[in-house]
Order: sequence, then structure tokens, then C-alpha cells
Amino acid sequence: MKNSYVYILKCSDNTFYTGVTSNLHKRLIEHQSSKYPDSYTSQRLPVSLVYYAEFTDIKYAIATEKQVKNWSRAKKEALIAGEFNELPNLAKKNFLK
Repeated sequence: MKNSYVYILKCSDNTFYTGVTSNLHKRLIEHQSSKYPDSYTSQRLPVSLVYYAEFTDIKYAIATEKQVKNWSRAKKEALIAGEFNELPNLAKKNFLK
């Protein structure tokens, strides 16, 4: 069974890019070399890998990528820092005043 990866890159403009791939090393080279010139990361080079998670089922990897893409910056930073106990507290919430 082929493994898949969800990864987060930190871009030169201090933004994060979240993606999914079955070949992490190859995909990082593609990002760094601007293989896709119109892509988000090619306009924000250099990028650095700040997080990745390995999955044995591509369906779970894709679902996780979609979930993480919708997270706040604070929640992504907690994930990157390994502060897993903070993740539930950083959900986007709208409180009435």
C-alpha cells in the first residue's frame, strides 16, 4: 500500500500552504523549482516544510488536507508546534457580545 502525506509549507511571505501528495520529496522539489509557475507557492518562494503527517489511506489524507486548509492560522501554528491539546480550543467560533 502506498503512503500519502499531508504537508504544510511556510512561504516567504509568512503564509502557509497545505497540500497532499503521495511523494513528499518529489512534491517539495516541484514547489521549490516553480514547476507550476501560476501556483500559490511559486509566487512566494522560498518555501520550507514545517509539518507533515503520513497516511496509509489516500482518502483520509485528502479529508485531513481539506480540514486543515480551513483552520485558522493559530490552529495551524499549534499543529506545527505539536501542541495537540490546544487544537480544540482554537476552533473558529463566533461569540455573541
